[in-house]
Amino acid sequence: MLPLVCYFLVYACNEDGCVEVSRLAREGAGALPGFPRGMPIASVSGAVAALGWMAFTIIAHVLIPGIEKEGVVLADGTRLKYKLNGFRVLLATVVAGAIGTRLGWFDLASVHDNFLSMLTAMVAFAYALSAYLYLSSFGSGKLLAAGGNTGNAVYDFFIGRELNPRILNGAFDLKVFCELTPGLIGWLLLDLGFAAKQYARIGTVTAPMVLVCAFQGAYVVDALWNEPAILTTMDVTTDGFGFMLAFGDLVWVPFTYSLQCRYILEHSVRISNAHVLAILAVQCVGYWIFRGSNSQKNMFRTNPNDPRVRHLKTLKTKRGTKLIVSGWWGICRHINYLGDWIMAWAWCLPCGFSHLAPYFYVIYFGILLVHRDGRDAEACEKKYGDDWKRYCALVKYRLIPFIY
Repeated sequence: MLPLVCYFLVYACNEDGCVEVSRLAREGAGALPGFPRGMPIASVSGAVAALGWMAFTIIAHVLIPGIEKEGVVLADGTRLKYKLNGFRVLLATVVAGAIGTRLGWFDLASVHDNFLSMLTAMVAFAYALSAYLYLSSFGSGKLLAAGGNTGNAVYDFFIGRELNPRILNGAFDLKVFCELTPGLIGWLLLDLGFAAKQYARIGTVTAPMVLVCAFQGAYVVDALWNEPAILTTMDVTTDGFGFMLAFGDLVWVPFTYSLQCRYILEHSVRISNAHVLAILAVQCVGYWIFRGSNSQKNMFRTNPNDPRVRHLKTLKTKRGTKLIVSGWWGICRHINYLGDWIMAWAWCLPCGFSHLAPYFYVIYFGILLVHRDGRDAEACEKKYGDDWKRYCALVKYRLIPFIY
C-alpha cells in the first residue's frame, strides 16, 4: 500500500485542488481532482533523472574519500567498519548542481513536471533493490536480523532478513548508504526544485517556501554532518534491510516529505510576519531538543567519560551496560522523538490552514513515532528484563513529559 499512498498524495492534492476529507466521505472518488495535467505518471526524462541521481550518489560514495567508523558490537561479537562521506557527497552535489545549472545541462525547476515519473522510477528501483536484498540474504555466512527470518516470505521481504548487506567485497554497506545519502539529499533537491519552479513562475520565492526549504535543508545538513550517529540507531543495529527501509529511504522520505514545498508552489500560500515568527520559535525549540538529546546519547555511547556526559546519572544493568536516567534522557524515554515531532509541525505550519493534506507528514510521523517507541520498548524488555522495568519506573514518560 505504501506506493499507493505516495501516488494518492499527488492525485488528491495538486494544482487542480485539494479534496477535503468531509467532501471525500460524501462524494467518494468523484471529489478527487485526479493527477495534474502535464505531469505524466511515467516518462523517459523522469526515469533518467531519478536513476541518474542514484547512479551519481553511488559513484560519489565510492570515489569520494570518507571517514571510517566502527559500529556497535553485533550479535556474533563482530564490529563492522563503515565508510561515511554523506556530507561530502552533499558538497559534491552542490558543486555539480551549480555547474550543471550554469551550463544548461539541466533545469532544477523541471522537478515539478517530472515529479510523478521520477516517483514511478524510484518505486520500481526500490522493489528491484528489495528483491536483490531478499534473494542475496540466503547466501552462506550472512548475519540475519532478529525477527527478519520468520519463514514468512512476504514479511521477511518487507522487514529485511540480512542485517548488514554489503557489496564490493564488504566495502559498500547498502543500508547505511541508503539510510542517509540518496534519499535525504534527493529530498532537499526536490524542495529546491519546487522553489526554483516558484521563482520561474512569479519571479520570487515566498516566505513559506523559504521557511520549509530552510528547515528541511538544515535537517538534511545536520543529519549528514552528524552521520556517525546513525551507527547507534535502531535502523542500523537491529532492523534488517528489506523493503521497509529501502522504500522508506529512497521513495517515502524524498517524495512524501517534500509535500509541503509542492503544496506551497501549487497553492500560492501567503502568511503574516507574526505567523513566520511563531513558526521560527517552534522550529528552534524542536531542533534544540532533537539535536541536544541525540548528541548527548551518541556522546555517552561512544565516550562515557567525556566531561560533557560523565555527570549523567545512570542505571547499571545485569548485562553490564548503563541506561541514562538524567539529563535529556531523564525527561522521557524518547525525548529525541519529541524534538523531531515538534520540528515536523514547523515544516507543516507554513502551509496555512486551508487544507489538511500538507499536514499528512506530522500526522503520519506522530503515528510512526508511537509505533517505533512500542517496538523499541519490546526489544529493550527482552534485552534488559527486570532492569527495563526499573528503568521505566525512573523515567516514566515515553514521548511527551507529563502526558504520554
